[in-house]
Amino acid sequence: MSNPLAPGWLAPPADANALAPGVWSMGAVRASDGVLTIAGVDVEALAAKYGTPLYIVDEADARSRAASTRTAFDVALAAIGSSARVYYAGKAFLCTEVVRWVADAGLGVDVASAGELAVALAAGIDPARIGVHGNNKSGALIDRAVAAGVGSIVIDSELEIERIAATAQLQRTRQRVRLRINSGIHASTHEYLATAHEDQKFGVPIESAPRLVAAIRASEHLEFLGLHSHIGSQIFEAEGFAEAANRLMALHAELLDGGPVPELNLGGGFGIAYTAADDPLPIAEIARRMAGALARAAAAFDIPVPVIAVEPGRSIIGPAGTTLYRVGMVKPVTVDTADGERATRLYVSVDGGMSDNVRPSLYRAEYSARIASRTSDADPVLVRVAGMHCEAGDIVVRHEYLPGDVAPGDLLAVPATGAYGWAMASNYNWVPRPPVVAVLAGASRLIVRGESIDDLLARDPGARSPRD
Repeated sequence: MSNPLAPGWLAPPADANALAPGVWSMGAVRASDGVLTIAGVDVEALAAKYGTPLYIVDEADARSRAASTRTAFDVALAAIGSSARVYYAGKAFLCTEVVRWVADAGLGVDVASAGELAVALAAGIDPARIGVHGNNKSGALIDRAVAAGVGSIVIDSELEIERIAATAQLQRTRQRVRLRINSGIHASTHEYLATAHEDQKFGVPIESAPRLVAAIRASEHLEFLGLHSHIGSQIFEAEGFAEAANRLMALHAELLDGGPVPELNLGGGFGIAYTAADDPLPIAEIARRMAGALARAAAAFDIPVPVIAVEPGRSIIGPAGTTLYRVGMVKPVTVDTADGERATRLYVSVDGGMSDNVRPSLYRAEYSARIASRTSDADPVLVRVAGMHCEAGDIVVRHEYLPGDVAPGDLLAVPATGAYGWAMASNYNWVPRPPVVAVLAGASRLIVRGESIDDLLARDPGARSPRD
């Protein structure tokens, strides 16, 4: 029976043990005893070995999504006489293992800080396959990027033209650059907004581009690679990308009068399913529709379609990740509804929270959950999975139905947490960040070491041992 506190998109499940296709990683199934397994690895065994909370990444899933994304854009762009470059957006989740996975699939990597650049280089990827982003790049980051020989640096403001050129001159080299354009298109999930000027920190207005590109071309130490655009995140449709392509191709055609413009980067933001109600457009279809819009624009301006670059992150690593928690407390809370009735929601508290996934607190993002250590025949009840932090807004899963006998000690799994979970994790309340393990073909291995309280104390110069 539906609970009046549930949102309209969430219906009581026929089976509160079932794993919704498209939300869970490809390797997630229940074993005959009801325990969740991922890539053939029992989550009870993972919890015993690594503890909870625990980030679990289905390696085959991530590798498959990287490869299929590359194929989708290769095929779509080849059909209109062009080609594609696919970069993994490292901000979603970055470690040396993930860099190697996406590099094996033929992808480059985009980084947005000196730390991310260091990780990519430590993984051994060819620096020419690295792109550097950021609206306020430090001198140290620019210096390291140029010295490493990165394939491109995205210029985000007029001041950066001089800074990057000066660095390249000192290093006696020529640096390839892109210019980020504020296209006025902002897309989010199912809708997009086209405006003349977008009020945000990234990029330069379209009308400023010809002057800035002329300044880039005037420097013998810079090579203009093309324009860059990013219209938003968690986008389910292709219309926003098509409109951005139209605007960028018009500018691209204008800039061709002054010299070559070999590439056009349309960014990322492809959405994923966090709940069974989400229905993102498949990557292959996004690629096909984007290619169609580019072909029409190229024909209208009588120019060839340039090499097209894209930067997916969430759509590659997000569905591959699952976070495992241990239930600590269960508490029914009675709430007055808008129509004057009373309804009960079951609060299920786990041993993690906003320190390992801040998105529900920051964006009111929705997630799913399932009991992972067993199945149950109990009737489903509406639950809110809460974290253990000292904040009322510390929510892990805002709306979900779980078996009514969910109890302390149960393992709870939250799918689709591969992106922006570990990457945005914190030590709030002095909570150590969890480890990350990769699972593949029945085996697990640590790919990011978890922290301990001793690790946190080691950063505090005033900390004393109990014997002092």
